[in-house]
Amino acid sequence: MVETIEFLDIFRLLTGIIILSYASYTDIKTRHASNFLWLIMGSIAIVLLVAQYLVGDFTNPYYLIFIPVMIGLVYLLFQMRIIFGGADAKALMAIAILVPLEPSLIGFPINRGSFMPFSWTIFQNSLIIFLFIPVSLFIFNVFKRNIKMPHSFLGYKMNIDLARKRFVWPLEKIIDGKRKFSYMPKEFNADQEYEKFEKQGIKEIWVTPKVPFMIPLLIGFIIAFIFGDILFYIINSFI
Repeated sequence: MVETIEFLDIFRLLTGIIILSYASYTDIKTRHASNFLWLIMGSIAIVLLVAQYLVGDFTNPYYLIFIPVMIGLVYLLFQMRIIFGGADAKALMAIAILVPLEPSLIGFPINRGSFMPFSWTIFQNSLIIFLFIPVSLFIFNVFKRNIKMPHSFLGYKMNIDLARKRFVWPLEKIIDGKRKFSYMPKEFNADQEYEKFEKQGIKEIWVTPKVPFMIPLLIGFIIAFIFGDILFYIINSFI
C-alpha cells in the first residue's frame, strides 16, 4: 500500500517538474505557456487522484475540499491582478488538483506538519523565491548608482529603443506633461507611453522586467517536495 502511494507521489513530482520546466522554457523565450500544458497536468492529476482513491489511501480526505477553494482563490487573485499572468493562474489551478495533499515520499519532505494545503505551500514557496527579485534589482541599481524609490526595487533604466525589443514594461507614464511612477495600471499601452516620452525628448526611462513567474513556481514546487513549507519552518524556528 505504502509503495503504491509513494509511486503516485513520485509520478506527481515528475509530472510537475517536466511540465513546469517546459512552461518555464517557453515563458522565458516567448512570455507564453500553452494552455495545453495545464490540460495535460490537470488530466494526469485527476487520474492520480482516482488511483489513490481506488487503492484506499486518503490520509486526510477533507483536504480535497481545498481543490475548489484553491482554484477559486487563484481566480480571485488573478482578477485582483495580484497574479498577473493567465498561464500562472492556470498552472496554480492545475497544481491544486495535482497535489492537494502532502506527498508521502521516503524521508521527504524533510519538514512535515504544515497545516496548509500542499498546493498553497507550493504557491507560498514560489512567492518567497520571487521576493529575491526586488532585492537583486536594488543591488544591481546600487552598482549602477541609479537609486530612486520605489523604482530601484522594481526595475532599472533602459533606452526606449531597446525597451521596445525587450520583455519589459515602463515604470513611468507622462501625466499632465510630467513623469509619474506607474506600476502596470489596468489599461496600459507601452508603445503609446514610449511615444509620449520621445515627444518630450526623453530617451531613457525606468522599466520593469516581465519576469516569468513560472521559474519561481518550478523552484517552489521542487522545494515543497524536498524541504516542505518554508514559511511554516521559519515560524516554527521562532516559536
